[in-house]
Amino acid sequence: MKKLDVYIAKQICVGFLLVVLSLMSMLWLTQSLKFVEMVTDKGLPIYLFIEMTSLLMPRIFAILSPIALFVAVMFVYNRLITDSELIVMKASGISSVVIARAAIFVGIVLSLFNVYVLNYGIPLAESRFRDLEFEVKNSFTKMMLREGSFTVFKNNMTVFIDEFIDENTIRGILVSDSKKTFEKVITVAEAGKIEYTDVGPKILLKNGTRQVVDKKNLRFTAMRFDDYVVDFGDLSVARKKKEKVREKGIKELFREAKNPNIDIKERLSYRAEGHKRIISPFFNVLFALFACVGLLVANFNRRGQGKVITFSILMMITVQALDMCFYNMARKSEWVLYLMYLNCFLPLGIVSFVLVKTPRFGFKRLKSGDVK
Repeated sequence: MKKLDVYIAKQICVGFLLVVLSLMSMLWLTQSLKFVEMVTDKGLPIYLFIEMTSLLMPRIFAILSPIALFVAVMFVYNRLITDSELIVMKASGISSVVIARAAIFVGIVLSLFNVYVLNYGIPLAESRFRDLEFEVKNSFTKMMLREGSFTVFKNNMTVFIDEFIDENTIRGILVSDSKKTFEKVITVAEAGKIEYTDVGPKILLKNGTRQVVDKKNLRFTAMRFDDYVVDFGDLSVARKKKEKVREKGIKELFREAKNPNIDIKERLSYRAEGHKRIISPFFNVLFALFACVGLLVANFNRRGQGKVITFSILMMITVQALDMCFYNMARKSEWVLYLMYLNCFLPLGIVSFVLVKTPRFGFKRLKSGDVK
């Protein structure tokens, strides 16, 4: 029987990898579109683009894992029926529990892996993504200033850079300052050096000209300089976001859920997330059973198992939808947590009971009167 388990488990694993990688690739492409503008318009380095989009994958994997396993198990067991392999197994006296054992084993392995992803992988990835997002959005040289183009800032300043010699050294720069309503200052210099201070970035200009247009008095003045400092002030385009619920480990979530110093809604949010991380891994086993139990229990039909497959898919979608619904409700009402557990373990108990009680010879014999 071990050879039978290995035979089925290998097919499930291959199918699971194909499905989950395909789905993750499609979602990676859709998520990466949000960052394409940073690459094309703001000069985000490719390695940072790849790193930021890759950090979204643990969260996506945790969501897709049970669904991909459901599809893989459904495909494998339906193929076993189509090729008459499952019929031979049942006819030889192999019970449905033994045939389903490979799917259950793969589901348990994925459940254990999801425990790691949910409680260690996702918090680390989300924390790193938040740090990178803050760094990228507030990087003065990488994200704001670009060679050969005009950059307009929110404080009515426009900067043109001819060339970057290195990260902080500039050759050829023009700064147009319209902070004051009735005055416009245009500064042109041969070179400059970017410096960072607590109040914001500054550029130390070398060998240039400063021109001032007084619109109120209609006066124009110009001066040459050897050294001149342009202060950009506070140019932060984004403040560092508050640590999200997903960035915390399960111990931190339950500890914060008991913290009397935070808002009740926030405590409920922490508690709901903590319980969801306990429940979510079990969906791998539940969806694997959804996929195979119907095919193992239902009577054999030479015309296909369309009704059984449709029913199993509807069950999977219903449980998944209820889980999302109950999770959102649990962030507002604590008693809904019981419904989250009921939504997972009641179907798990039912399909397990049906699987165990299935007779060994599970397909219906055709009577002589049924043959036309």
